[in-house]
Amino acid sequence: MVPDKSYSEIVKIIQSARERAFYRVNEELIEMYLQVGKYISANSRDAAYGDAYVEGLADFFAKNYPELKGFTRRGLYRMRQFYELYGEDEKVSPLVTQLSWTNHLIIMSSCKTAEERYFYMALCAKERYSKRELARQIDSAYYERYMLSQKPTPPAIAEAKRSTSNVFLDTYTLEFLDVPEIVSEKDLQKSIIKNLKNFILEIGKDFSFVGEEYRLQVGGHDYFIDLLFYHRGLSCLVAFELKIDEFKPEYVGKMNLYLEALDREVKKPNENPSVGVILCAKKDDEVVEYALSRSLSPTMVSEYKLKLIDKNLLQKKLKEYVELAASEENSKPTET
Repeated sequence: MVPDKSYSEIVKIIQSARERAFYRVNEELIEMYLQVGKYISANSRDAAYGDAYVEGLADFFAKNYPELKGFTRRGLYRMRQFYELYGEDEKVSPLVTQLSWTNHLIIMSSCKTAEERYFYMALCAKERYSKRELARQIDSAYYERYMLSQKPTPPAIAEAKRSTSNVFLDTYTLEFLDVPEIVSEKDLQKSIIKNLKNFILEIGKDFSFVGEEYRLQVGGHDYFIDLLFYHRGLSCLVAFELKIDEFKPEYVGKMNLYLEALDREVKKPNENPSVGVILCAKKDDEVVEYALSRSLSPTMVSEYKLKLIDKNLLQKKLKEYVELAASEENSKPTET
């Protein structure tokens, strides 16, 4: 009897070849849209003549090549926009063919600035988002939340961010739990486990789930970590503690115990020291700073929201932060 393992190896070969073929086809497709967009852009620069040219081209395709999908008036305008946004941009050129056309359309229609478009292109290429996943990240204002998480913070918080390569956000949106409120930490834990795929999408696809209520034995006592993950990029275990109230300083002491136990008993020699994330309903950064200032283990304190945050509000906050940072930079004395 041939072992099943040999069959699974063949399946892996087939799947790998199919994936390479898909990405090759996608690359050719995106290159085609760029070339078509370049041609349309060059031939429709005249404002009065431009719309007529695109409409005439759309009619030509409809009459002579009805089997070619996507070459409608709207589709051709999108191709022209695609080229004019990215065709001559060396910064984004390595990313352009890594995304599907559908994801490009979502980004072009949803993002207002070049910086935001580049952010989602890079994120999409790294995480290999589906169109649903990408749309969710944009709807949840992931870009704004990420950028606001990079603003200057007190020293202890800044050090925690630096030591974890800025992987973690200040605020996580858990709207996918679809609950008006959480009445207990156990309920929050169960809801996250039930929606684990969406939770990993929110925190990042480099996370691999290890277990819930992960048992640690210290002396004669048993302790249980709410959620334990492994992060591929950081090469370390990540312990999540879930709190339904405001952050309290004593949470850090408990997390330090967990991280020390993980490093002594669970961490492998080739892995980096474990990291902790205390996920609270709200937090006061000044209290967090004091609590973390003497902590020896890398620990992040983040908030969670059960509803999507008003994107316009986040955009306003980000604009204010960028303007303030630019003002402070301009006010610095110049060196002579």
